[in-house]
Amino acid sequence: MRAIKVDTAIAVVIGFFCASAVAAFGQQTPQPQPQQPAYPAGKAVEMTVMFGAGSAADVTARYLADGMARRLNVPVPVVNRTGGGGAIGYSHVQKQRPDGYSIIWNSNSISTTYHSGTLPFDYKAFEAVARVSVETPVIVVRADSPWMTLKDLVEYAKANPGKVRVGNSGTSSHTHFSASALFAIGEANVTHVPFTEGQAVVNLLGSRIEGIVQLPAAVVPHVKSGDLRVLAVLGAKRDPIFPDVVTATEAGYTVALDMWRGVAAPKGTSKAIVAKLQNSIKQTVESQPFADAGKAIGFTPAYLSSDDFGKLIARDDAKLAQVMTELGLKKK
Repeated sequence: MRAIKVDTAIAVVIGFFCASAVAAFGQQTPQPQPQQPAYPAGKAVEMTVMFGAGSAADVTARYLADGMARRLNVPVPVVNRTGGGGAIGYSHVQKQRPDGYSIIWNSNSISTTYHSGTLPFDYKAFEAVARVSVETPVIVVRADSPWMTLKDLVEYAKANPGKVRVGNSGTSSHTHFSASALFAIGEANVTHVPFTEGQAVVNLLGSRIEGIVQLPAAVVPHVKSGDLRVLAVLGAKRDPIFPDVVTATEAGYTVALDMWRGVAAPKGTSKAIVAKLQNSIKQTVESQPFADAGKAIGFTPAYLSSDDFGKLIARDDAKLAQVMTELGLKKK
């Protein structure tokens, strides 16, 4: 009987402590989990620009970055990473974490550098954030040249194979294959001359070449001064920068190779972060100061959302691959 009583007492004590422990555990208040601060959480968002400081693309990017900074309430510093027709800049951003703190000021060059073999990855390595602007390449000659129309120049080039030297912004650049497409359609044999940044205009003004294909920003001051003449724009429609200048298509040569510029982020960047960046871009691009900058620099504000921009890039990539293949500029 005594053993039974001791065992019973021990069981009662153990039961008491177990019950107390369960009760105490059940009364514990769950500790709140610390919340992550909302993006961009006071951190700078770095924008890579693939062109040199002071270039039209760089100046436009800085206008955009300033507007984004005001709307995101964080700094948006611009860092110039040049070289390889854009390959250096694309490669840098592609390697960054997809956390929204590294973005790139991209363009059709994502396709031209890939299809020419300069870049080992294509546009799918990035998330499209938003299109910002459109620029149309232009074919330009000296104002004192004998060619008053695009047809005049093309016909002269046909009659004098290889004698017309046309400057561009570098081998496989947008201006290079735009010029190649134009003269291929016109069945004219010209000599394409690649230049480093800004040198195509300088060489045309110095009469060392007969013409150039450039983006409007490079030639606007010289057209206004009367030194250069724009023969045609190589876009789908007339450029607001040169409203009285015909398109190449209107002149009888079906070329429509507009250049877009926009913002992209590394693949895997969340939709929430993309949406926040997109919204800051939309507000900036649709503002009056940005429109005024476009008129001064030589670009047309042309906002597109992330989804629409992504679809445009895919369509444009297929189109550029075909054009570059036909011109012999696509790496096999």
